[in-house]
Amino acid sequence: MFSSDDTIVAIATPPGRGGIGVVRLSGACARDLVFQVVTRREALAPREATLTKVCVREAGTSRGSDHAIVTWFPAPHSYTGEHVVEISTHGSPVVLREIVRALVAAGARLARPGEFTLRAFLNARIDLAQAEAVADLIDAATPLQAQTAFDQLEGTLSTRISALDQSLLDLIARLEASLDFPDEGFHFIEPRDVVERVSELVSDLNELLSHEARGRLIREGATVVIAGRVNAGKSSLFNALIGRERAIVTDVPGTTRDLVTETMDLEGLAITLVDTAGERETQDPVEREGVLRAARARDIADLTLIVIDSGQVLTDEDRRLLESSSPARLVVASKADREPQWHMDEAVRVSTLANIGIGGLKDAMRRALTNEERLKDPAPLSNLRHVLLLKEARATLMRVSAAIAQSTPEEFVLVDLQRARTNLAEVVGVGSSDETLDYIFSHFCIGK
Repeated sequence: MFSSDDTIVAIATPPGRGGIGVVRLSGACARDLVFQVVTRREALAPREATLTKVCVREAGTSRGSDHAIVTWFPAPHSYTGEHVVEISTHGSPVVLREIVRALVAAGARLARPGEFTLRAFLNARIDLAQAEAVADLIDAATPLQAQTAFDQLEGTLSTRISALDQSLLDLIARLEASLDFPDEGFHFIEPRDVVERVSELVSDLNELLSHEARGRLIREGATVVIAGRVNAGKSSLFNALIGRERAIVTDVPGTTRDLVTETMDLEGLAITLVDTAGERETQDPVEREGVLRAARARDIADLTLIVIDSGQVLTDEDRRLLESSSPARLVVASKADREPQWHMDEAVRVSTLANIGIGGLKDAMRRALTNEERLKDPAPLSNLRHVLLLKEARATLMRVSAAIAQSTPEEFVLVDLQRARTNLAEVVGVGSSDETLDYIFSHFCIGK
């Protein structure tokens, strides 16, 4: 587990050169340590950007490194809830590393991945669901991913979990009160009322979990594989979908011999698009390996685009692909500017040369992945950890209703209600183990 007693430091901006770079300090000594690397000697005003110079000391001498803007955020009104100082310089990796090295020499410790956000969680600035949303927001590759993460960071999911928890707490309190006064005839809640309240909770969980598939698709994205025989137009389609010349296109059969991947934004969905080697029998060992890799890629794809040249009659390779592909597929009739030699009602006609049908294909891809006409709104639930905990809570509550119908003693009912409440608490991090916290925060970038 991370230690929260010392002052930590890290570069908070991405690796490499940039217009600006930020070094972040957090901990009780942050304000004192910053004076080891800047020329300013007057006290820092809270939340006020202050111009100074970075001055790194070596072997008893000091030398200026850069101009800097220093901002002090006093506890508890900071990102971590501790004293935080941010030093903004020009984005030279050399300057930033010098500052960090000097601060470590002065007594700070290098931060581990996610340690700033962990301290925000430990100091109750955010809950665990919001902390995970921070990582999702950093990793977002599409506007819809970013909006989903931001909404969860703002507490939309946490608020719903809190409402469910309050309902459970009230139900538990009434049952416990009934147990505390068994001889006085107090009945704070009747069994039929318990069943009704539990059914309402299950209904609320069902509504929240109904967004699971859509939310996880938004958060995790999808893999779409382009398959077809040689020279069917796969690479041309690949380039058209991503909007640039990424894959090599020639008239020579078997040009693509390995998997070529690229990401694209499909109306908010982060798609990993995969171009594959053409399907055919070959004695070339390199091309044969490419065909095998193409088959493996199709096996794990969320959606496969079966590309068939509409200007040629169907071949054995075309038929094999149609027969072996999973139901999660779209048939793409390529080179649709030519006279068609075959017809399928399900086929989407495209021509990359004449720029025909690419928009329609993207619409068909979105519908195949989401079963929705449009993806406009973010999803309240997108994290698998949250999904599993909420499903466990729902299953436990459903057992409660069955137990009451069988006149199970209230003590046993209370055990299940408490277990369901524990599941809800773990979503926001209450009672989470050190192993869980270590796993979650170790996947953050350093400096966040």
